[in-house]
Amino acid sequence: MKDVCVSGLGALTPLGASLEEFWSGLVEPSLKFAPPSGCPQVGVPVAEIRSSEFIAGSAVSHPALCDRSALLAVAATRSALEDAGLTTDSCDPGRVAVIVGSGAAGVATLDEEYERFYRQGQLQLSPLTVPKMMSSSAASWISMTFGFRGPAFVVASACASGTHSIGIAAQLIESGVVDVAVCGGTDSYLAEGALSAWQAIGVLSEDTCRPFAAGRTGLVLAEGAGVLVLESAEHARARGFVPRARVLGAGSSADAGHLTRPCAEGMASAMTGALRSASVSRAEIDYVNAHGTGTIANDRTETAALKTVFGVGSVPVMSSTKGTTGHALGAAGGIEALAALLALEHGVLPPTANFDAPDPACDLDCVPNTAREHRTRTVMSNSFAFGGLNASVVFGRL
Repeated sequence: MKDVCVSGLGALTPLGASLEEFWSGLVEPSLKFAPPSGCPQVGVPVAEIRSSEFIAGSAVSHPALCDRSALLAVAATRSALEDAGLTTDSCDPGRVAVIVGSGAAGVATLDEEYERFYRQGQLQLSPLTVPKMMSSSAASWISMTFGFRGPAFVVASACASGTHSIGIAAQLIESGVVDVAVCGGTDSYLAEGALSAWQAIGVLSEDTCRPFAAGRTGLVLAEGAGVLVLESAEHARARGFVPRARVLGAGSSADAGHLTRPCAEGMASAMTGALRSASVSRAEIDYVNAHGTGTIANDRTETAALKTVFGVGSVPVMSSTKGTTGHALGAAGGIEALAALLALEHGVLPPTANFDAPDPACDLDCVPNTAREHRTRTVMSNSFAFGGLNASVVFGRL
């Protein structure tokens, strides 16, 4: 089995349109992160997409050809490839995979077209509607834009999509099917109908997201994309490139229980599987980027799962970055993998923002409010989705 390395990172989030802005925003978060005007029906968009810069000279000749989730994915991929110093001249395009996670690709397009059809009475919709709303559109646009001809598809497992995509991409490289893989997640769910649907579930906060804190009232939706470029260590050496980190292992599981109620046993199974795949012990994990949505049920259940895996009193330091980035659904796993990798690289743990007071049921060290210097060699990133779909990935230093 081939060693898998992380060579490039690309982020497009509410914190900014670059990796530097992303990291700066994580370690010095605004403690008043919230939907504009504090309205739960309004999500938090990417700060700046700079579409003209990202699509220049690419297959995406005009942003109108893409659903917004696909455009975010293309933009983040361009940044990740530049970070990796990778072009079609430095790899075999036929041995580059594109495995992207997305919880609900095409939602923005559907909302726009339904608005025209039902409210405006336009019976003839755009012929671009179907190509734009396809769940696979992000993978297609990435492969067309950058000329990659290896396996390409979208993983759809709700909020675990991005993390699942990283695990699958790493397996393709480990087994020798491809040399390089573009993976991570993208979602733009900030359409009126979709936001109203989330509001109906009753999980949205009316002010801000406070993961693991006593005063938490729910999550804050956001859009974004987080993309990783993975490659085999052999391929990186051949092109004289020094990667950022290693993918040590990944695990996944299904609760087989309830569509929306989280299950500690299922979460624990994914984390245990990731440890086994990575061939590392519980004691070797220095930091966990938790799923930490800011809902009462998720955070308490995840706390119980972490205690199951690591032992009561032995859970490593952890934090949730959703209080800073918002919850980008299918993109969350990709974005949070970037956060875990940058924590590994910088020796600084991003804080759990907006932490007002401890919840006795979440009695873990969650780095409240202020970033912390902390030497790490091995980190874990968790994603636990509606439908009982769980995924964890473990990264390590080179």
